[in-house]
Amino acid sequence: IGTGPGGYVAAIRAAQLGMKVAVVEKRATHGGTCLNVGCIPSKALLHASERYAEAADGFAAMGIKVRPELDLPAMLAFKDAGVKGNVDGVEFLLKKNKIDAVQGTGRIAAAGKVEVTGPDGKKETLETKAIVIATGSEVAALPGIGIDEKTVISSTGALSLASVPKQLVVIGGGYIGLELGSVWSRLGSQVTVVEMLDRLAPGLDGEVAKQLQRVLTKQGLAFKLGTKVVSVETKGKSVKLTLEPAGGGKSETL
Repeated sequence: IGTGPGGYVAAIRAAQLGMKVAVVEKRATHGGTCLNVGCIPSKALLHASERYAEAADGFAAMGIKVRPELDLPAMLAFKDAGVKGNVDGVEFLLKKNKIDAVQGTGRIAAAGKVEVTGPDGKKETLETKAIVIATGSEVAALPGIGIDEKTVISSTGALSLASVPKQLVVIGGGYIGLELGSVWSRLGSQVTVVEMLDRLAPGLDGEVAKQLQRVLTKQGLAFKLGTKVVSVETKGKSVKLTLEPAGGGKSETL
């Protein structure tokens, strides 16, 4: 159940070992969050935005005078092409290993039975000896913050913005927020990262995290650490955030 990097690799290996295998995937494409709306598209945008920033700020020091012009639709198309190449590759591998692919949402109905609800609402039951659960994750909702994918967006929405926002607030200083914040900062957005903890990237070594913050600050990102978001209010095309110190104290708006 699930054809992300955990599921499709397990399915292929099981087929190579002689088992009859079926995979259940709710998306129309395989590869899970990583290939579709995570690792692959974010790295494509990181690469493209780094080249843009290098041309804008770094070439002159080497005696190369250019003035790059951002074509955002073309950059997003570059990202999408990278995604398509990867998901097409997974589909090829599944077919090559004679794995049955069923689109829909899987539910373990009983021992050895997986009920699949397809996009059209129809149900079918797959009977099996073994089940691998590789369902992955969804974007986490924050209390009191409604995501409309217009002005308040998820990490998925941040991969496909129609234009570069003048200002962008990233709630959360983990690697996903920092990746996307750095992309849009390079492309011209004024980015502020709000993090409840007193440091960035909590899973990272402390000294490395400090150096990362120095690098991103030099790039132009601003940080509000030890700060929590109390509320988010949308007004037309703008958003007002109310912030408070994580340990309590006077609030501020952003």
